[in-house]
Amino acid sequence: MAPVFASRFIKKFNTPIDFGKKINGKPIFGKNKTYKGLIFGTFVGIFISFIQFLLFKLDVFREISFLNYTFKNFYIIGFLLGFGALFGDLVESFFKRRVGIKPGKSWVPFDQIDYVLGAIIFLLPIYEVSLKMFLTILIISFFLHIIANQIGYYLKLEKTRW
Repeated sequence: MAPVFASRFIKKFNTPIDFGKKINGKPIFGKNKTYKGLIFGTFVGIFISFIQFLLFKLDVFREISFLNYTFKNFYIIGFLLGFGALFGDLVESFFKRRVGIKPGKSWVPFDQIDYVLGAIIFLLPIYEVSLKMFLTILIISFFLHIIANQIGYYLKLEKTRW
């Protein structure tokens, strides 16, 4: 939801990532995929990773954490997860435009898993993700994405309610 919040509160860097270019008359990604969202979302990923690094000092958090957050790697993990998630969303938007689905319209289950797939793919070079971990994250994220969309809709940050 970081890019959605950024779009409402930050007015700079509103340039679409695809610069409004089209392929066969269809936008590459669409006007809603901006540099502002990419930059802000990546920084939020790093910030959340920093919070998790701080929480990792607590035994209870360390026991439930999938990743080992140390001072040396939290910013790398945050960048890879944040940027990877947004890259996954860009890939999904590219295919969404190819099949004619309008921006903001639901495309279940791809809207709910694109972030996860992108984040995990970008994390793979530095961290081995087990099948159990992957499936757990995928299932939890699917439902969290729907919940986040509902919250965004009621806060009038999202135009479409799924």
